Amino acid sequence: MKKFLSISDIPDLDKAIKNALELKEDSMKFSTLGKGKNLVMVFFNPSLRTRFSTKIAAQNLGLGITTLDVAQQTWPLEFGLNTIMDGHTSEHIKEAAMVLSSYFDLIAVRSFPQLKNRDIDLKDVVLKNFSKYATVPIINMESATAHPLQSFADAITIRETKINNPKIVLSWAPHPKSIPHSVPNSFVKMCKQAGMNLVIANPPGYDLDPTITSGIKVFHHQEESFENADIIYSKNWSSYESYGQVLPTDQNWMIDLAKMDLTNRAKFMHCLPVRRNVVVEDEVLDSEHSLIQRQVQNRTVAAQYVMHQILTNVPTY
Repeated sequence: MKKFLSISDIPDLDKAIKNALELKEDSMKFSTLGKGKNLVMVFFNPSLRTRFSTKIAAQNLGLGITTLDVAQQTWPLEFGLNTIMDGHTSEHIKEAAMVLSSYFDLIAVRSFPQLKNRDIDLKDVVLKNFSKYATVPIINMESATAHPLQSFADAITIRETKINNPKIVLSWAPHPKSIPHSVPNSFVKMCKQAGMNLVIANPPGYDLDPTITSGIKVFHHQEESFENADIIYSKNWSSYESYGQVLPTDQNWMIDLAKMDLTNRAKFMHCLPVRRNVVVEDEVLDSEHSLIQRQVQNRTVAAQYVMHQILTNVPTY
């Protein structure tokens, strides 16, 4: 593996899940693999699980680790081409990527969308410019359009349930803020790549990017989609069609026990952070069917597997 920008950068997902589960059994098996090499984690946005799971994964591989919070610790970056930099930006991504590539062997980047202009966000400017100008492998810790570390961790978690060909429902849930499409985008891509039995439930006006959901059945009635489901993955996202907007909609899309009773004693998943009793009620989140802690644990497994693959196949630039 030369980079990890998308879940599709894992060519054989089934084999990767098996190998990741083996790695989970002995997380220190490759503790000297990264000796003498260094990772920088570049954050343009807040992070809890991604920050610490990636750091612990790197430590388990023996990597040196530096964290860079862009807003507080660097010059404002320019990403445009042929830009006359006489405004607020002080350093161009060309130089920034060159500098980081000179000091580090791996660069991991986290940058959210603005959710104002769909065409701009779909270009994934920050991640793709780092990938374009860096001369070392890039790892996507969440970008404007994708969160492949989360979806890989979710794939590992689903495999651990040992449910044969589970019916999975990716269900929209209410949220007071505009939320990116990165997690649902990557979850859908992962399920399609793995051949999983996925359906999506969301209110009218909240359909995801049709180029991503092509071939996936979309329900606009939540209860109907829950029938005989084995896994409910709850996640909010803002409107794709009315881009970035929170539309007036029925708040009854929150996941509660009554809806879970429609399922086949389904497991519950959410990537976190989660707004209790808005997205999902306490009784579901805290139940024995909730997989959120296992998802959290598997974030470290996913990151460690990805970095292991990159370190054992670092290209010559």
